[in-house]
Amino acid sequence: MEPEETKDAVVFKRSAQPLQWGAQVVLLASFGGMLGLMLFAGIDSLRALRQVQLRNAQIRQTFLLRNRALEEIRSALYQSGTFTRDYLLERDAVRAETYRASLQKVRGEMDAALVRYSQSLDAGEEAPFQALEARISDYWKVLDPIFHWDAKEKLTRSDAFLHEELFPRRATTLEIADRIGAVNEQELNNGAERLKEIFERFRYRLGLMLALTLGFGALLAVATTRRILHLARDADLRYRQAAHAQAKLKELSARLVEAQEQERRAISRELHDEVGQSLSALLMELGNLWAVAPGDAELRGHVESIRSLAESSVNVVRNMALLLRPSMLDDLGLVPALQWQAREISKRTGMAVTVDAESVADDLPEEHKTCIYRVVQEALHNCARHACARSVRIQVFQESERIHLSVSDDGQGFDSTHTRGLGLLGMEERVTHLGGRFHLQSEPGRGTRLRIEIPLAPRAVEAIA
Repeated sequence: MEPEETKDAVVFKRSAQPLQWGAQVVLLASFGGMLGLMLFAGIDSLRALRQVQLRNAQIRQTFLLRNRALEEIRSALYQSGTFTRDYLLERDAVRAETYRASLQKVRGEMDAALVRYSQSLDAGEEAPFQALEARISDYWKVLDPIFHWDAKEKLTRSDAFLHEELFPRRATTLEIADRIGAVNEQELNNGAERLKEIFERFRYRLGLMLALTLGFGALLAVATTRRILHLARDADLRYRQAAHAQAKLKELSARLVEAQEQERRAISRELHDEVGQSLSALLMELGNLWAVAPGDAELRGHVESIRSLAESSVNVVRNMALLLRPSMLDDLGLVPALQWQAREISKRTGMAVTVDAESVADDLPEEHKTCIYRVVQEALHNCARHACARSVRIQVFQESERIHLSVSDDGQGFDSTHTRGLGLLGMEERVTHLGGRFHLQSEPGRGTRLRIEIPLAPRAVEAIA
Protein backbone atom coordinates (compact mmCIF):
# COMPACT_ATOMS: atom_id res chain seq x y z
CA MET A 1 0.00 0.00 0.00
CA GLU A 2 1.01 3.59 -0.59
CA PRO A 3 2.27 5.40 2.52
CA GLU A 4 -0.13 7.93 4.10
CA GLU A 5 2.33 10.82 3.65
CA THR A 6 2.56 10.11 -0.09
CA LYS A 7 -1.25 10.20 -0.45
CA ASP A 8 -1.44 13.56 1.30
CA ALA A 9 1.32 14.94 -0.87
CA VAL A 10 -0.50 13.83 -4.03
CA VAL A 11 -3.74 15.45 -2.81
CA PHE A 12 -1.94 18.74 -2.12
CA LYS A 13 -0.18 18.65 -5.49
CA ARG A 14 -3.55 18.33 -7.23
CA SER A 15 -4.82 21.41 -5.48
CA ALA A 16 -5.56 24.25 -7.88
CA GLN A 17 -3.33 27.28 -7.78
CA PRO A 18 -4.67 30.60 -6.48
CA LEU A 19 -6.06 33.07 -8.96
CA GLN A 20 -3.05 34.53 -10.77
CA TRP A 21 -2.48 38.24 -11.35
CA GLY A 22 -2.98 37.89 -15.10
CA ALA A 23 -6.38 36.23 -14.61
CA GLN A 24 -7.39 38.99 -12.24
CA VAL A 25 -6.43 41.62 -14.81
CA VAL A 26 -8.36 39.78 -17.54
CA LEU A 27 -11.48 39.51 -15.37
CA LEU A 28 -11.30 43.14 -14.34
CA ALA A 29 -10.70 44.26 -17.92
CA SER A 30 -13.59 42.10 -19.18
CA PHE A 31 -16.07 43.36 -16.63
CA GLY A 32 -14.78 46.89 -17.10
CA GLY A 33 -15.17 46.59 -20.87
CA MET A 34 -18.72 45.29 -20.57
CA LEU A 35 -19.61 48.09 -18.16
CA GLY A 36 -17.96 50.55 -20.56
CA LEU A 37 -20.06 49.25 -23.45
CA MET A 38 -23.21 49.54 -21.37
CA LEU A 39 -22.23 53.06 -20.31
CA PHE A 40 -21.49 54.07 -23.91
CA ALA A 41 -24.78 52.58 -25.10
CA GLY A 42 -26.66 54.45 -22.39
CA ILE A 43 -24.94 57.76 -23.17
CA ASP A 44 -25.44 57.30 -26.92
CA SER A 45 -29.11 56.47 -26.38
CA LEU A 46 -29.64 59.54 -24.24
CA ARG A 47 -27.84 61.71 -26.78
CA ALA A 48 -29.95 60.31 -29.65
CA LEU A 49 -33.16 60.76 -27.71
CA ARG A 50 -32.11 64.31 -26.86
CA GLN A 51 -31.40 64.95 -30.53
CA VAL A 52 -34.81 63.61 -31.53
CA GLN A 53 -36.48 65.71 -28.86
CA LEU A 54 -34.65 68.89 -29.91
CA ARG A 55 -35.31 68.26 -33.58
CA ASN A 56 -39.00 67.67 -32.94
CA ALA A 57 -39.25 70.83 -30.85
CA GLN A 58 -37.37 72.80 -33.52
CA ILE A 59 -39.64 71.60 -36.32
CA ARG A 60 -42.75 72.32 -34.31
CA GLN A 61 -41.53 75.77 -33.25
CA THR A 62 -40.53 76.69 -36.83
CA PHE A 63 -43.89 75.57 -38.19
CA LEU A 64 -45.79 77.53 -35.56
CA LEU A 65 -43.67 80.65 -36.17
CA ARG A 66 -44.15 80.51 -39.93
CA ASN A 67 -47.84 79.72 -39.67
CA ARG A 68 -48.34 82.63 -37.25
CA ALA A 69 -46.42 84.95 -39.57
CA LEU A 70 -48.52 83.88 -42.58
CA GLU A 71 -51.72 84.39 -40.62
CA GLU A 72 -50.56 87.89 -39.70
CA ILE A 73 -49.77 88.57 -43.39
CA ARG A 74 -53.19 87.32 -44.49
CA SER A 75 -54.89 89.33 -41.78
CA ALA A 76 -52.91 92.41 -42.78
CA LEU A 77 -53.90 91.95 -46.43
CA TYR A 78 -57.59 91.73 -45.53
CA GLN A 79 -57.35 94.73 -43.23
CA SER A 80 -55.43 96.72 -45.84
CA GLY A 81 -58.20 96.13 -48.37
CA THR A 82 -60.83 97.22 -45.87
CA PHE A 83 -58.90 100.33 -44.82
CA THR A 84 -58.17 101.24 -48.46
CA ARG A 85 -61.83 100.94 -49.38
CA ASP A 86 -62.89 103.02 -46.39
CA TYR A 87 -60.23 105.61 -47.21
CA LEU A 88 -61.43 105.97 -50.77
CA LEU A 89 -65.10 106.15 -49.88
CA GLU A 90 -64.74 108.49 -46.89
CA ARG A 91 -65.68 112.11 -47.62
CA ASP A 92 -64.53 113.48 -44.30
CA ALA A 93 -60.84 114.36 -44.55
CA VAL A 94 -60.14 113.83 -40.85
CA ARG A 95 -61.62 110.33 -40.75
CA ALA A 96 -59.98 109.50 -44.08
CA GLU A 97 -56.63 110.38 -42.52
CA THR A 98 -57.44 107.97 -39.65
CA TYR A 99 -57.94 105.14 -42.13
CA ARG A 100 -54.69 106.06 -43.82
CA ALA A 101 -52.82 105.85 -40.46
CA SER A 102 -54.42 102.46 -39.78
CA LEU A 103 -53.34 101.30 -43.22
CA GLN A 104 -49.74 102.36 -42.51
CA LYS A 105 -49.84 100.51 -39.20
CA VAL A 106 -51.05 97.35 -40.93
CA ARG A 107 -48.25 97.71 -43.45
CA GLY A 108 -45.71 97.92 -40.61
CA GLU A 109 -47.12 94.78 -38.99
CA MET A 110 -46.97 92.98 -42.34
CA ASP A 111 -43.32 93.99 -42.83
CA ALA A 112 -42.47 92.74 -39.32
CA ALA A 113 -44.21 89.41 -40.05
CA LEU A 114 -42.23 89.10 -43.29
CA VAL A 115 -38.97 89.69 -41.42
CA ARG A 116 -39.80 87.01 -38.83
CA TYR A 117 -40.71 84.58 -41.57
CA SER A 118 -37.50 85.25 -43.50
CA GLN A 119 -35.41 84.50 -40.39
CA SER A 120 -36.81 80.97 -40.18
CA LEU A 121 -36.04 80.02 -43.78
CA ASP A 122 -33.65 77.19 -44.61
CA ALA A 123 -31.54 76.79 -47.73
CA GLY A 124 -33.72 76.17 -50.80
CA GLU A 125 -36.85 77.75 -49.34
CA GLU A 126 -36.27 81.34 -50.49
CA ALA A 127 -37.99 81.19 -53.91
CA PRO A 128 -41.65 81.03 -52.80
CA PHE A 129 -41.05 83.62 -50.11
CA GLN A 130 -39.32 85.98 -52.56
CA ALA A 131 -42.33 85.70 -54.87
CA LEU A 132 -44.59 86.59 -51.95
CA GLU A 133 -42.40 89.56 -51.05
CA ALA A 134 -42.45 90.76 -54.66
CA ARG A 135 -46.25 90.53 -54.80
CA ILE A 136 -46.64 92.37 -51.52
CA SER A 137 -44.21 95.04 -52.68
CA ASP A 138 -46.21 95.50 -55.88
CA TYR A 139 -49.37 95.56 -53.81
CA TRP A 140 -48.15 98.46 -51.71
CA LYS A 141 -46.80 100.29 -54.77
CA VAL A 142 -50.24 100.14 -56.29
CA LEU A 143 -51.65 101.73 -53.14
CA ASP A 144 -49.15 104.59 -53.00
CA PRO A 145 -50.84 106.87 -55.69
CA ILE A 146 -54.24 106.90 -53.99
CA PHE A 147 -52.88 108.92 -51.10
CA HIS A 148 -52.25 111.80 -53.52
CA TRP A 149 -55.76 111.89 -55.01
CA ASP A 150 -58.06 114.73 -54.23
CA ALA A 151 -61.73 114.27 -53.35
CA LYS A 152 -62.88 114.39 -56.94
CA GLU A 153 -60.37 111.76 -58.11
CA LYS A 154 -61.26 109.51 -55.20
CA LEU A 155 -64.92 109.81 -56.13
CA THR A 156 -64.43 109.06 -59.84
CA ARG A 157 -61.61 106.48 -59.72
CA SER A 158 -62.12 104.58 -56.48
CA ASP A 159 -64.58 102.02 -57.77
CA ALA A 160 -62.48 101.06 -60.76
CA PHE A 161 -59.31 100.97 -58.61
CA LEU A 162 -60.86 98.66 -56.05
CA HIS A 163 -62.23 96.18 -58.58
CA GLU A 164 -59.50 96.27 -61.18
CA GLU A 165 -56.34 96.84 -59.15
CA LEU A 166 -56.67 96.24 -55.41
CA PHE A 167 -58.88 93.19 -55.11
CA PRO A 168 -57.18 91.12 -57.88
CA ARG A 169 -53.72 91.86 -56.53
CA ARG A 170 -54.82 91.05 -53.00
CA ALA A 171 -56.31 87.74 -54.16
CA THR A 172 -53.10 86.87 -55.99
CA THR A 173 -51.04 87.69 -52.92
CA LEU A 174 -53.30 85.58 -50.70
CA GLU A 175 -52.98 82.71 -53.17
CA ILE A 176 -49.19 82.90 -52.87
CA ALA A 177 -49.51 82.99 -49.08
CA ASP A 178 -51.68 79.86 -49.23
CA ARG A 179 -49.08 78.13 -51.38
CA ILE A 180 -46.43 79.05 -48.84
CA GLY A 181 -48.70 77.63 -46.10
CA ALA A 182 -48.88 74.39 -48.04
CA VAL A 183 -45.10 74.45 -48.33
CA ASN A 184 -44.91 74.89 -44.54
CA GLU A 185 -47.13 71.85 -44.03
CA GLN A 186 -44.94 69.91 -46.43
CA GLU A 187 -41.88 70.98 -44.47
CA LEU A 188 -43.59 69.76 -41.31
CA ASN A 189 -44.16 66.40 -42.94
CA ASN A 190 -40.57 66.34 -44.18
CA GLY A 191 -39.42 67.11 -40.64
CA ALA A 192 -41.43 64.15 -39.39
CA GLU A 193 -39.74 61.98 -42.00
CA ARG A 194 -36.34 63.22 -40.93
CA LEU A 195 -37.24 62.47 -37.33
CA LYS A 196 -38.24 58.99 -38.42
CA GLU A 197 -34.86 58.54 -40.13
CA ILE A 198 -33.06 59.75 -37.02
CA PHE A 199 -35.09 57.37 -34.88
CA GLU A 200 -34.35 54.47 -37.24
CA ARG A 201 -30.62 55.17 -37.04
CA PHE A 202 -30.91 55.39 -33.28
CA ARG A 203 -32.75 52.07 -33.15
CA TYR A 204 -30.16 50.42 -35.38
CA ARG A 205 -27.32 51.76 -33.24
CA LEU A 206 -29.07 50.70 -30.07
CA GLY A 207 -29.72 47.21 -31.43
CA LEU A 208 -26.10 46.86 -32.53
CA MET A 209 -24.82 48.04 -29.18
CA LEU A 210 -27.21 45.71 -27.39
CA ALA A 211 -26.07 42.76 -29.53
CA LEU A 212 -22.43 43.58 -28.85
CA THR A 213 -23.08 43.92 -25.12
CA LEU A 214 -25.06 40.68 -24.96
CA GLY A 215 -22.45 38.81 -26.98
CA PHE A 216 -19.60 40.12 -24.90
CA GLY A 217 -21.57 39.46 -21.73
CA ALA A 218 -22.30 35.89 -22.85
CA LEU A 219 -18.62 35.24 -23.52
CA LEU A 220 -17.70 36.79 -20.19
CA ALA A 221 -20.41 34.76 -18.42
CA VAL A 222 -19.11 31.53 -19.95
CA ALA A 223 -15.53 32.34 -19.01
CA THR A 224 -16.53 33.47 -15.52
CA THR A 225 -18.71 30.39 -15.00
CA ARG A 226 -15.87 28.12 -15.99
CA ARG A 227 -13.54 29.94 -13.63
CA ILE A 228 -16.09 29.86 -10.81
CA LEU A 229 -16.62 26.13 -11.31
CA HIS A 230 -12.87 25.65 -11.27
CA LEU A 231 -12.61 27.68 -8.05
CA ALA A 232 -15.55 25.74 -6.60
CA ARG A 233 -13.78 22.46 -7.32
CA ASP A 234 -10.62 23.89 -5.84
CA ALA A 235 -12.53 25.08 -2.75
CA ASP A 236 -14.13 21.66 -2.39
CA LEU A 237 -10.73 20.02 -2.69
CA ARG A 238 -9.28 22.37 -0.10
CA TYR A 239 -12.25 21.74 2.18
CA ARG A 240 -11.70 18.01 1.92
CA GLN A 241 -8.02 18.56 2.58
CA ALA A 242 -8.83 20.65 5.65
CA ALA A 243 -11.38 18.08 6.86
CA HIS A 244 -8.84 15.31 6.32
CA ALA A 245 -6.19 17.28 8.18
CA GLN A 246 -8.63 18.08 10.97
CA ALA A 247 -9.58 14.42 11.29
CA LYS A 248 -5.92 13.45 11.44
CA LEU A 249 -5.29 16.14 14.06
CA LYS A 250 -8.19 14.85 16.13
CA GLU A 251 -6.88 11.31 15.77
CA LEU A 252 -3.42 12.47 16.75
CA SER A 253 -4.84 14.40 19.72
CA ALA A 254 -6.76 11.33 20.84
CA ARG A 255 -3.63 9.21 20.52
CA LEU A 256 -1.67 11.77 22.51
CA VAL A 257 -4.31 11.80 25.24
CA GLU A 258 -4.32 8.01 25.31
CA ALA A 259 -0.54 7.91 25.40
CA GLN A 260 -0.58 10.51 28.18
CA GLU A 261 -2.99 8.44 30.23
CA GLN A 262 -0.94 5.30 29.68
CA GLU A 263 2.21 7.14 30.66
CA ARG A 264 0.52 8.56 33.75
CA ARG A 265 -0.72 5.09 34.68
CA ALA A 266 2.76 3.66 34.24
CA ILE A 267 4.41 6.44 36.25
CA SER A 268 1.76 6.13 38.96
CA ARG A 269 2.38 2.39 39.23
CA GLU A 270 6.12 2.89 39.25
CA LEU A 271 5.82 5.47 42.01
CA HIS A 272 3.47 3.25 43.98
CA ASP A 273 5.20 -0.05 43.42
CA GLU A 274 8.86 0.89 43.27
CA VAL A 275 9.38 4.20 45.03
CA GLY A 276 6.55 3.68 47.49
CA GLN A 277 7.68 0.21 48.42
CA SER A 278 11.29 1.36 48.73
CA LEU A 279 10.27 4.15 51.07
CA SER A 280 8.09 1.72 53.04
CA ALA A 281 11.07 -0.62 53.36
CA LEU A 282 13.16 2.35 54.47
CA LEU A 283 10.60 3.10 57.18
CA MET A 284 10.70 -0.49 58.35
CA GLU A 285 14.50 -0.45 58.54
CA LEU A 286 14.40 2.81 60.44
CA GLY A 287 11.98 1.17 62.87
CA ASN A 288 14.39 -1.71 63.33
CA LEU A 289 17.24 0.73 63.77
CA TRP A 290 15.21 2.58 66.41
CA ALA A 291 14.58 -0.68 68.25
CA VAL A 292 18.22 -1.79 68.32
CA ALA A 293 19.79 1.63 68.71
CA PRO A 294 21.49 2.31 72.04
CA GLY A 295 20.02 4.77 74.42
CA ASP A 296 21.85 7.65 72.76
CA ALA A 297 19.39 10.51 72.64
CA GLU A 298 21.24 12.27 69.83
CA LEU A 299 21.23 9.16 67.61
CA ARG A 300 17.59 8.55 68.32
CA GLY A 301 16.85 12.17 67.36
CA HIS A 302 18.57 11.70 63.99
CA VAL A 303 16.71 8.45 63.38
CA GLU A 304 13.41 10.11 64.23
CA SER A 305 14.19 12.98 61.85
CA ILE A 306 15.01 10.56 59.03
CA ARG A 307 11.87 8.60 59.77
CA SER A 308 9.70 11.75 59.63
CA LEU A 309 11.30 12.72 56.33
CA ALA A 310 10.70 9.24 54.92
CA GLU A 311 7.04 9.30 56.00
CA SER A 312 6.62 12.70 54.38
CA SER A 313 8.19 11.36 51.18
CA VAL A 314 5.84 8.38 51.25
CA ASN A 315 2.85 10.74 51.50
CA VAL A 316 4.18 12.92 48.68
CA VAL A 317 4.80 9.94 46.42
CA ARG A 318 1.38 8.52 47.21
CA ASN A 319 -0.32 11.85 46.41
CA MET A 320 1.66 12.20 43.19
CA ALA A 321 0.67 8.69 42.18
CA LEU A 322 -2.99 9.38 42.95
CA LEU A 323 -2.94 12.67 41.07
CA LEU A 324 -1.33 11.07 38.06
CA ARG A 325 -3.76 8.16 38.00
CA PRO A 326 -5.75 7.26 41.10
CA SER A 327 -5.79 3.51 41.48
CA MET A 328 -9.32 3.67 42.78
CA LEU A 329 -10.50 4.84 39.32
CA ASP A 330 -9.41 1.48 37.98
CA ASP A 331 -10.18 -0.54 41.08
CA LEU A 332 -13.35 1.02 42.54
CA GLY A 333 -14.83 3.04 39.68
CA LEU A 334 -15.68 6.63 38.78
CA VAL A 335 -17.77 7.74 41.76
CA PRO A 336 -15.22 6.87 44.51
CA ALA A 337 -12.49 8.57 42.47
CA LEU A 338 -14.58 11.74 42.16
CA GLN A 339 -15.37 11.73 45.86
CA TRP A 340 -11.70 11.29 46.74
CA GLN A 341 -10.80 14.13 44.41
CA ALA A 342 -13.44 16.36 46.04
CA ARG A 343 -12.07 15.60 49.52
CA GLU A 344 -8.49 16.30 48.46
CA ILE A 345 -9.32 19.64 46.81
CA SER A 346 -11.37 20.64 49.86
CA LYS A 347 -8.41 19.88 52.12
CA ARG A 348 -5.98 21.88 50.02
CA THR A 349 -8.13 24.91 49.18
CA GLY A 350 -10.95 25.03 51.70
CA MET A 351 -13.66 24.96 48.99
CA ALA A 352 -16.83 23.10 49.80
CA VAL A 353 -17.08 20.45 47.06
CA THR A 354 -20.12 18.16 46.89
CA VAL A 355 -20.52 15.17 44.59
CA ASP A 356 -23.93 13.87 43.52
CA ALA A 357 -23.41 10.69 41.51
CA GLU A 358 -25.54 7.87 42.92
CA SER A 359 -27.10 6.78 39.64
CA VAL A 360 -23.85 6.10 37.78
CA ALA A 361 -22.90 2.50 36.97
CA ASP A 362 -19.59 1.13 38.23
CA ASP A 363 -18.56 -0.54 35.00
CA LEU A 364 -18.46 2.42 32.63
CA PRO A 365 -16.07 2.19 29.68
CA GLU A 366 -12.48 3.14 30.47
CA GLU A 367 -12.47 6.10 28.08
CA HIS A 368 -15.66 7.54 29.62
CA LYS A 369 -14.38 7.22 33.20
CA THR A 370 -11.07 8.81 32.31
CA CYS A 371 -12.73 11.66 30.38
CA ILE A 372 -15.15 12.55 33.20
CA TYR A 373 -12.43 12.30 35.83
CA ARG A 374 -10.04 14.56 33.92
CA VAL A 375 -12.77 17.12 33.14
CA VAL A 376 -13.72 17.31 36.83
CA GLN A 377 -10.03 17.54 37.78
CA GLU A 378 -9.42 20.46 35.41
CA ALA A 379 -12.69 22.17 36.41
CA LEU A 380 -11.81 21.98 40.13
CA HIS A 381 -8.34 23.30 39.38
CA ASN A 382 -9.89 26.30 37.57
CA CYS A 383 -12.37 26.89 40.41
CA ALA A 384 -9.57 26.96 42.97
CA ARG A 385 -7.04 28.94 40.93
CA HIS A 386 -9.06 31.38 38.84
CA ALA A 387 -12.69 31.53 40.00
CA CYS A 388 -11.99 32.05 43.75
CA ALA A 389 -15.12 29.98 44.41
CA ARG A 390 -16.34 29.09 47.89
CA SER A 391 -18.45 26.10 46.88
CA VAL A 392 -18.57 23.71 43.93
CA ARG A 393 -21.27 21.18 43.06
CA ILE A 394 -20.54 18.17 40.86
CA GLN A 395 -23.47 16.23 39.42
CA VAL A 396 -23.14 13.04 37.39
CA PHE A 397 -26.15 11.08 36.22
CA GLN A 398 -26.65 8.42 33.60
CA GLU A 399 -29.44 7.83 31.13
CA SER A 400 -30.01 4.78 28.97
CA GLU A 401 -27.64 5.85 26.20
CA ARG A 402 -25.94 8.94 27.60
CA ILE A 403 -24.04 10.14 30.63
CA HIS A 404 -24.22 13.73 31.90
CA LEU A 405 -21.79 15.78 33.97
CA SER A 406 -22.39 19.21 35.49
CA VAL A 407 -19.87 21.30 37.49
CA SER A 408 -21.24 24.55 38.99
CA ASP A 409 -19.43 27.09 41.17
CA ASP A 410 -20.22 30.42 42.83
CA GLY A 411 -16.98 32.09 41.74
CA GLN A 412 -16.34 35.39 40.02
CA GLY A 413 -17.05 34.03 36.52
CA PHE A 414 -15.69 35.32 33.22
CA ASP A 415 -16.70 36.19 29.65
CA SER A 416 -16.96 32.73 28.11
CA THR A 417 -17.42 34.12 24.58
CA HIS A 418 -13.92 35.64 24.47
CA THR A 419 -11.89 33.72 27.04
CA ARG A 420 -10.89 30.12 26.36
CA GLY A 421 -7.71 28.75 27.93
CA LEU A 422 -5.82 25.58 27.09
CA GLY A 423 -7.53 23.76 29.96
CA LEU A 424 -10.99 24.39 28.53
CA LEU A 425 -9.83 23.47 25.05
CA GLY A 426 -8.35 20.22 26.40
CA MET A 427 -11.63 19.34 28.14
CA GLU A 428 -13.65 20.09 25.01
CA GLU A 429 -11.25 18.00 22.91
CA ARG A 430 -11.67 15.01 25.23
CA VAL A 431 -15.46 15.27 25.13
CA THR A 432 -15.79 15.75 21.36
CA HIS A 433 -13.44 12.81 20.74
CA LEU A 434 -16.04 10.57 22.40
CA GLY A 435 -18.84 12.15 20.32
CA GLY A 436 -20.13 14.24 23.20
CA ARG A 437 -21.21 17.84 23.58
CA PHE A 438 -19.47 20.49 25.65
CA HIS A 439 -21.36 23.50 27.10
CA LEU A 440 -19.92 26.35 29.14
CA GLN A 441 -22.01 29.13 30.69
CA SER A 442 -20.35 31.96 32.59
CA GLU A 443 -20.76 35.68 33.16
CA PRO A 444 -18.60 38.02 35.22
CA GLY A 445 -19.81 37.99 38.82
CA ARG A 446 -22.35 35.18 38.31
CA GLY A 447 -20.28 32.03 38.54
CA THR A 448 -19.64 29.29 36.00
CA ARG A 449 -21.50 26.17 34.94
CA LEU A 450 -19.91 23.46 32.83
CA ARG A 451 -22.04 20.71 31.27
CA ILE A 452 -21.05 17.76 29.13
CA GLU A 453 -23.03 14.96 27.52
CA ILE A 454 -21.25 11.81 26.35
CA PRO A 455 -23.06 9.09 24.41
CA LEU A 456 -22.50 5.48 25.40
CA ALA A 457 -21.56 3.05 22.66
CA PRO A 458 -24.12 0.27 22.06
CA ARG A 459 -21.74 -2.39 23.43
CA ALA A 460 -21.10 -0.27 26.52
CA VAL A 461 -24.83 0.15 27.07
CA GLU A 462 -25.36 -3.62 26.79
CA ALA A 463 -22.50 -4.27 29.23
CA ILE A 464 -23.92 -1.79 31.78
CA ALA A 465 -27.42 -3.20 31.39
